[in-house]
Amino acid sequence: MNDPLGSPGPDGPLLVIVDGANVVGSRPDGWWRDRRGAAERLRDRLAREGLPGHEGAVELVLVVEGAARGVESVPGVRVTEARGSGDDRIVELAAENPHRARLVVTADRELRRRVTELGAEVTGPRAVLG
Repeated sequence: MNDPLGSPGPDGPLLVIVDGANVVGSRPDGWWRDRRGAAERLRDRLAREGLPGHEGAVELVLVVEGAARGVESVPGVRVTEARGSGDDRIVELAAENPHRARLVVTADRELRRRVTELGAEVTGPRAVLG
C-alpha cells in the first residue's frame, strides 16, 4: 500500500488531488454565497500551507467545478476545471498517474471508493483545513 506521507515515489512527488467542492462545502462558513471566492481562498490556503504535517515534496492539484470555474492556478497549486463532474475529473487524474503516490482529499464516500480502486490513498478535508 502507498504511504501518502512518506517519501516521493520514483515517478515524482506525492500527487495531492483536492476535491474543491467537497472541501469547501465541509464548513458552513457562507461559501454558497460566493463559490468562486471560496475556491480561491482554499487555493490560497493550499499555496501558503501545502499539506500540513507532510515534510516531503508534493504536487497540489485543486479540482473545481460549476460556479467555481475560472479560478486560476498559482505557484504551488495547479487548478483544473472539471468539464462535467468534479468527481469524474478527480478519478481521471488518479488514473493518469498510476505509478505515483496519490492522495485524494475528499469526504465523498463514492469518490473514495472509486479512487482507492485505482490505488490512491484518501483523506478527509481536515487534512488541508486543520
